[in-house]
Amino acid sequence: MSINFGCLGCKLANKIEPVNVVYENEYICCFLDIEPFNEGHTLILPKKHYLDVDDLDIKTANAIMEASMKISKAIKKIFAPDGITICQNGGKFNDLSHYHMHIIPRFEGEPFYYEEQIDNAKEKNEFLETKAKLKRQIELQS
Repeated sequence: MSINFGCLGCKLANKIEPVNVVYENEYICCFLDIEPFNEGHTLILPKKHYLDVDDLDIKTANAIMEASMKISKAIKKIFAPDGITICQNGGKFNDLSHYHMHIIPRFEGEPFYYEEQIDNAKEKNEFLETKAKLKRQIELQS
């Protein structure tokens, strides 16, 4: 697989479109979701174009899982959520048409899936601060 410059996911993962990167390596780019459920909601995208989990090569798949562990640890340390949901939507539910994994801090009493638009203005206003906190915490793990 290679980069597909017609794909929004490829553009995001390769920083052709603006993103708030919290972690990256040669295989993946991790950045804050622009429509976060909660502060710290992060996406992990491979830099090469893949559609579904069964398309990934083993090095990219391992990079995704290692990043999910680093990001989860950082989110727990910074935001103290009641839990973390890690998910990936494939097939017709993949709204990006590029493989991506969500790392979502969760708090008791919140529904996971919202039918209507949620008010996430506070989280959006804190993107730069959230990005800096997560980057710093992830770097401390290395």
